[in-house]
Amino acid sequence: MKAITLLGSTGSIGTQTLDIVAQYPDQFRIVGLAAGRNVEMLAAQIRQFRPSIVAICVEDKLPELKEAIADLDPQPILLAGEAGIVEVARYGEAETVVTGIVGCAGLLPTIAAIEAGKDIALANKETLIAGGPVVLPLIEKYDVKVLPADSEHSAIFQCLQGVPDKGLRRILLTASGGAFRDLPVEKLAQVKIADALKHPNWSMGKKITIDSATLMNKGLEVIEAHFLFGLDYDRIDIVIHPQSIIHSLIELQDTSVLAQLGWADMRLPLLYALSYPERIYTNWEPLDLVKAGNLTFKAPDHQKYPCMQLAYAAGKAGGSMPAVLNAANEQAVALFLEEKIRFLDIPRCIEQVCDRHTADNCTNPLLEDIVNADRWARQEAIAVCEALDSRMVR
Repeated sequence: MKAITLLGSTGSIGTQTLDIVAQYPDQFRIVGLAAGRNVEMLAAQIRQFRPSIVAICVEDKLPELKEAIADLDPQPILLAGEAGIVEVARYGEAETVVTGIVGCAGLLPTIAAIEAGKDIALANKETLIAGGPVVLPLIEKYDVKVLPADSEHSAIFQCLQGVPDKGLRRILLTASGGAFRDLPVEKLAQVKIADALKHPNWSMGKKITIDSATLMNKGLEVIEAHFLFGLDYDRIDIVIHPQSIIHSLIELQDTSVLAQLGWADMRLPLLYALSYPERIYTNWEPLDLVKAGNLTFKAPDHQKYPCMQLAYAAGKAGGSMPAVLNAANEQAVALFLEEKIRFLDIPRCIEQVCDRHTADNCTNPLLEDIVNADRWARQEAIAVCEALDSRMVR
């Protein structure tokens, strides 16, 4: 059995990963779990999967977690806080660490896992977006595998199997278009939080669902693809594909195009990342092209989705700029979800923060530089949003 540690066990990625482990108990076992603050769900996971080590990020919740599993024998090692999550990431005999923590909070635990020689099933895109200049050399130094566990990059990775070196010409990332793909751009000023959270195809956490509505998720995926697959930004394109059946495509040097298709089900890329290079039989619903019907495509509207261009610009600027972009976006999305800014203030905030960082962009950042840039950008985003004097969303 492959030994797995799961970071972000109570989130969307985490629960679907555990569904796979439960379905294939002869293939996988859980060594470690780390979660944010959901004691009830985490305690239930501990009871079912019996990990050796567990961490909960919110330290005040540790006594409640201890009480919830007090009758278990043997007891797992119980830790708390960010340091606890880092310890879980590097612990013991786990072969693969699934990084399902949302946002830049996943960066330090992922680095710890790499330094401990663990392969990474990468569901936390911010690890490479913010930390790419630091993380890539560590991957090479410790000779670990980084297997993409989100649908788009998994699709690219799967299509690349058997492609010779220098055979790749272009990457095409598909985007659903998010909650507002059929909404005229002039109506975006009136949208509410509940509207932005109604994703037409995927069931995801709040933050990534908002990113999908702004299409920042796709801009961030462009940066991640640059680091994962080594292509220049002018060779990574985005296409709107409302049905979410084709999860991404690659174009080869001879203009052949390869695509990976499947129903919108996050378990597929997760299973491949966990089982690579094997293919495990599942009883999941196979793709029926007749049932899927027409597959359509269109170019993204940059007026409607300015976040995409902001991401391309940050990626091309390089250095600490992608970390600033990512942190400003996380903070702006959080403020939107707290009803402190409007939907269209999200890209306005990000653009201003990135502009203010231009003179201070660190070309070859160390981990300390990235952490400092992240912290600065969050504070700056709050200040920018206050200056925007947005009306409260009602």
